[in-house]
Amino acid sequence: MDLRHLRYFLAVAEEGHFGRAAQRLHIVQSALSMQIRALEEELGGALFLRTSRRVELTEAGVLLRAEAQRTLDQAAHAQRVVQRSLRGEMGSVRIGFAGNAVFSGRLMADVRAFRMAYPGAEVILRELAPQQQVEAIQNGQLDLGYAPSHGGQALDNALLFERIGTWPLVVALPEDHPLAHQPTLRVSMLGAESLIIYAAHGADEYMLAGLRKALGREPKVQRTTSTLSVLALVASGMGVAMVPAPLMQVTIPGLLYRMFDDVEPHTDLLLISRVNETGGAVRAFLAVVRQGGVSAETL
Repeated sequence: MDLRHLRYFLAVAEEGHFGRAAQRLHIVQSALSMQIRALEEELGGALFLRTSRRVELTEAGVLLRAEAQRTLDQAAHAQRVVQRSLRGEMGSVRIGFAGNAVFSGRLMADVRAFRMAYPGAEVILRELAPQQQVEAIQNGQLDLGYAPSHGGQALDNALLFERIGTWPLVVALPEDHPLAHQPTLRVSMLGAESLIIYAAHGADEYMLAGLRKALGREPKVQRTTSTLSVLALVASGMGVAMVPAPLMQVTIPGLLYRMFDDVEPHTDLLLISRVNETGGAVRAFLAVVRQGGVSAETL
């Protein structure tokens, strides 16, 4: 007994006539009669009392009519739920993010666009360091990550890293710093400075490699584990920092920002996902991101 048998049975029960039921089902009457007989044989008894003018349900047929309708309703519900899930209209998207994703506005813009397109889906946000995002996506605790470039993107072929934004780096320095009077700075001016660097799970290596190349020597660094603590240490006079330009909108007493006027260092924002993603809501979110104002570039 399958869903087709139940649909045929209900059509005959509702029409009370094999000919009208066959027309409704768009099949020939002989094929419908054969399917009903097969259903009766499988169940072990008659479902209809047949007369020359109409057919009526037996007691067993009355019972089956109620059960068949419930079964078909549930099957239709299951189909709708699965189709909605596959289209991304329901389910959840778990996203890890680092500070640059927030201050640049890209994360919020993507979430807003997704929620407008798929209001029934849930978005769960969690702040994590870049390498922790990679690990959480690998072990299934997260679906997507928004992180600056770091060494982790070359470690796993099962993950996809797409560049969704690039911003220049600027210098954050205390307002009483000797370089504060300069309208713009050159990278070489930072050679003797103590550089405060966001460093969590290896996230500093990408920036340090760029600094070594620009300065021609090993920079003197202090490491901390959050974007806000980088700015707090700078404002406290502990050193200077190279931070993404979107952070310039963060106002902290005693803190100034200056642009570079020579070779422009930059930082990238990466979208991290699984290569073989199966979640409907996650795939829908990725489609929204890739259709956004900044095209994604696979690294």
